[in-house]
Amino acid sequence: MPVYALSDKLLFPDPRHAERDGLLAVGGDLSSNRILLAYSLGIFPWYSEGDPILWWSPDPRMVLYPDRFKTSKSLNNSIRNMDYRIKFDTCFNEVIHNCSLAERKGQPGTWITQEMKQAYIQLHELGYAHSVEVFDKEELVGGLYGLSLGKAFFGESMFHKKRDASKMALYYLTKKLVEWDFQFIDAQVETEHLKSLGAVNIPRSRFLKQLNAALKYPTIKGKW
Repeated sequence: MPVYALSDKLLFPDPRHAERDGLLAVGGDLSSNRILLAYSLGIFPWYSEGDPILWWSPDPRMVLYPDRFKTSKSLNNSIRNMDYRIKFDTCFNEVIHNCSLAERKGQPGTWITQEMKQAYIQLHELGYAHSVEVFDKEELVGGLYGLSLGKAFFGESMFHKKRDASKMALYYLTKKLVEWDFQFIDAQVETEHLKSLGAVNIPRSRFLKQLNAALKYPTIKGKW
């Protein structure tokens, strides 16, 4: 399949036409409308500093069903003996900044470019992007951010400065999403870390069907 070159028009090709590695299109911009359209179609941006914007729809797709989150013995101990405070949407900018600084295995740099930061900060201000924050007293020690549409949450990145802090952010996110009857967290591509927490790979075709079902519900916008 060819990789599509996007124009200024707010359009994407069918995600089922992506390359074997999931690459679908190149170009376009990171306007809020384009990003929201992309996610609604099962597509997301992912590229490195200095490269053109790349748009992906991998097959298979990794998802985490909120009611199937796995807690390890150490995480259970951390939750039971928790001295941390969990908050939502109180310091989104700090969370995405810390995520951009986190070291990733096999990745020499970060895909959270300055342009990406600004795009998701704008989506947060519009009420679509959200953060979960873990505080030790007044210090931000872990967290995650992502985007919400309908009954789907699209996880973007996590960070931790203290043991289990990012896992705790995800644990409390899943609790909230179960309460709100969310259908899945999109984890995008497979990692061993996410697998250990209960995430599974599903065919893109199934993911797109589940996404369409989740988008039939209204989006919970604003501060969580």
